[in-house]
Amino acid sequence: MPRLRILAGPSLEELTPIAANSGDAVEIKNEVFEGKVAAHIQGFVDPSGRATESPYFSKRSSVTWSIQVQGRFLKPYSADDVLFGNVFERPLKLPWGFSAALKFMNFIDPTLEQDLASSSKPWALSPLISTMPYLEHKKISGPEDIPPFPSDGLIENDISQLHLESANNIDLTKERRTFFKDAARRKEVMFGPEDLITADFCYNYLQFSAQGVELRLPAGITIDMMKYWDGQRVPFVCCERLHAGDQHSEPWGRIFWCIVIEAVDEEVPGAHEDDVD
Repeated sequence: MPRLRILAGPSLEELTPIAANSGDAVEIKNEVFEGKVAAHIQGFVDPSGRATESPYFSKRSSVTWSIQVQGRFLKPYSADDVLFGNVFERPLKLPWGFSAALKFMNFIDPTLEQDLASSSKPWALSPLISTMPYLEHKKISGPEDIPPFPSDGLIENDISQLHLESANNIDLTKERRTFFKDAARRKEVMFGPEDLITADFCYNYLQFSAQGVELRLPAGITIDMMKYWDGQRVPFVCCERLHAGDQHSEPWGRIFWCIVIEAVDEEVPGAHEDDVD
């Protein structure tokens, strides 16, 4: 059974190991984004075979995994053009129950767009502003205004410093995800260097253990993902929306930041070298 490890970086080619559940973050910077990424995974196994613990899950006990980010875009981007989700480097071996899993994904995130059945490079992406379960926005003057990350507290929902004409009499803290299902409303929002975004992508449909990863869906449907996994890495990316006519080698646009789950074959000599997770 291969062990899983987590890496993060500004692209799929530039990745640094990240210690899940440690409270530490990986710093990320490229020409268009700078920030930090951290991960919490319940039951995640470290190199010694021990399941690590995180105080995060005593505060947010309804979830089993979390990807957190804090950062800012160094040039203006429309909120409709900033996407988050999964991309893959080769076709997927789709499990039994995939259609049920896809319906579940669309239920929890109606803004999801996907081509997971692609014969080349599958993907599933949503606008970051509507897909994140928890998202905070803060206006800043510069890097000196950025608070420590990760913090001891939980990331909550607070976008009160976003002022939109179309949001009159709407509490965006409570209704953000519904409000931004509309692409026209997302296009009203521009993120730039003075907009600090802090977000928590956290759910409970994945269960991690020393035996592997299970996908647990409503109605008691459980899928052993290790039976269908061909060993390719699983990237979660924040990227730019690809528009018609854009010249790009992938079905998705430029990556701002990413976090990747990959296998480490314990039988390979030196597999632990430079591995901090």
